[in-house]
Amino acid sequence: MKLGIHCADLTWPGGPAALPTTLARVAETADEGGVTTLTLMDHYFQMEHLGGPAEPMLEGYTTLGYLAARTSRLELGILVTGVTYRHPGLLAKIVTTLDVLSQGRAMLGLGAAWYEREHLALGVPYPPTKERFERLEETIQIVQQMFGDDDGAYDGRHYRLAETINNPQVVRPGGPRLVIGGGGERKTLRLVAKYADATNLSLLPLEELGHKLDILRRHCDEVGRDYDEIDKTVVGTLVRPLDDLDAWLSLMEQYAAIGISQMWVGPDPADPVGWTQQMCEKVLPRLKPVGA
Repeated sequence: MKLGIHCADLTWPGGPAALPTTLARVAETADEGGVTTLTLMDHYFQMEHLGGPAEPMLEGYTTLGYLAARTSRLELGILVTGVTYRHPGLLAKIVTTLDVLSQGRAMLGLGAAWYEREHLALGVPYPPTKERFERLEETIQIVQQMFGDDDGAYDGRHYRLAETINNPQVVRPGGPRLVIGGGGERKTLRLVAKYADATNLSLLPLEELGHKLDILRRHCDEVGRDYDEIDKTVVGTLVRPLDDLDAWLSLMEQYAAIGISQMWVGPDPADPVGWTQQMCEKVLPRLKPVGA
């Protein structure tokens, strides 16, 4: 099983002044220690359950550009990019830039967005749920067109692009790995089946995760997609593997048995660098064989 580190809580020792150094050290430690992926959130404000707007939140893609220069192996991405935050043509250009400058290490996470407060606060339109999912599908179509050879127009219901020129192009043919976040059974998992390289689900009891994967398989059958082509991943930011490593690894074995291939966890905010070092030294050697 692969390990991802998801930096959601940035209330770290030293405050905002220390964030550049601490983030770089977390990324460098993960990069050297064999972690597969490092991700950030795509929010203007910190989420309410992590302290809300009073706590720090960095703009994700700017931060990833900084981390790309400090690493050489890590896949870098946002878990996940809210579809409302950027025009899709601009998003494709931003992700392409990250991919080129990191020499092919970008990941594109996408979701329908949900944090209404930050939209209203900064004056960003927040359409109804139905429209956000329509925009999500159009965004996927646009970025995939821009990651390919077709630089012609795109004419959708919500987005109209006269040209989809993208120069320089992405390093990976077809574009960075597309990870769609969320477990909505009617819309989100159907979009995964149609378009995504991976699904990213929340940390759920084993039976519920199995149910979500059954729904995904059903959507794959309906759209003619090979279910096994899609990576199944889970994010559990608040889980603390080091507290009881044997129990956590046992759970990972159960997850792997139903097809989960990557697990994201978040650094201990009290010592994010030390936590990352311990994950690399104590956890990765025992996690890698899981599911193999």
